[in-house]
Amino acid sequence: MGLLALIASCYILWQIRQALLLLFAAVVLATALNRLARYLQKFGLKRSIAVLLSVSFLVLIFIGLFLIIVPPFAEQFQQLTQRGPQGIAKLNEWIDQIEARFSGQIGQRLPNLDINDIIQQLQPLFNQLVGGAGAFVGNTLGVILSFLLVIVLTLMTLADPLSYRQAFIQLFPSFYRRRIEGILDECEVALGRWVIGALISMSVITFLSLIGLSVLQVPLALAHAVLAGLLNLIPNIGPGLSVIPPVTIALLDSPLKSGFVLILYFLIQQFESNILTPYVMAQQVSLLPAVTLIAQVFFATFFGFLGLLLALPLTVVAQVWIREALIKDILNQWSASPKTLAALDSAINEKQESIGVTETLPEKYLPEQKADIPDRAENDVSEPQ
Repeated sequence: MGLLALIASCYILWQIRQALLLLFAAVVLATALNRLARYLQKFGLKRSIAVLLSVSFLVLIFIGLFLIIVPPFAEQFQQLTQRGPQGIAKLNEWIDQIEARFSGQIGQRLPNLDINDIIQQLQPLFNQLVGGAGAFVGNTLGVILSFLLVIVLTLMTLADPLSYRQAFIQLFPSFYRRRIEGILDECEVALGRWVIGALISMSVITFLSLIGLSVLQVPLALAHAVLAGLLNLIPNIGPGLSVIPPVTIALLDSPLKSGFVLILYFLIQQFESNILTPYVMAQQVSLLPAVTLIAQVFFATFFGFLGLLLALPLTVVAQVWIREALIKDILNQWSASPKTLAALDSAINEKQESIGVTETLPEKYLPEQKADIPDRAENDVSEPQ
């Protein structure tokens, strides 16, 4: 019955995994706002006023990001569709000049771009996009509803966090509940440090991108810089996505400018991955780069884009639970009997003699000190306590 209950529980959790991810996103957001509210309370503000200011600050950030990114990009997209044929015509002029300079097979092999032929070739793709417009609208509506659900859950959790915390602790056995409180405190501290580190990295990437794009005179430098900072939340993948809009818009002016933009983002990415992120995250959260990449692949494979977006906070929380609950509470307390340790020492010595090693292992590499293990019966041969 216990095995069947475990299988049924795992199946139910797998079916509602997207809802659990949205709940986790709300917990992360509520944790960040709660830390901000606690900081405001140090200035003598009441809890309700501090929470209200924190939520107002979050709303202002969302509105500001929307106004900075969405309207300019919509206008630029219109300009891109209008100036697309002009770019193709300019490309045809370059090809004609090359054909005039190089005669023979080289000139004959160069393509001649015609806007009408391009439109005819893109017609099937356009029909496919129109056919999938309903699915796109449905997905967009689902994203909006998910976002609103996260906001509502965040506000509800932020209003009375202790009640939800106690309800979660009640799911564990009574003898372990005090320990769970300590683990939750560690998770809150780790998530707060990750949020601070992520904000620092986002701010630096936004500032560097804004300076570089302004020097190169790329249109919408502020919008591109803010988008680069936001996509920096997705390591290894976000920076590659952030380079596409500025390179595309710079290409309308000149291919040389788009090349400079590509070099700029490459240099910023190298600085971020080799200097900024290792230093900031080492000060805030100890995450190995390989662990970060494996976590991204794992969560993206099983949970999709939302899992990729929440890969880092999920990894931070999982690291705390593994360190505290598994390693400290189980593995570090799992010792063997003195008789088992004596047999292990004898086996190690025999193995060393068989391979010609005469030096003994240092004490720190041996399993457990015998003095630290309680006395047990001589005939006790059980393995773990």
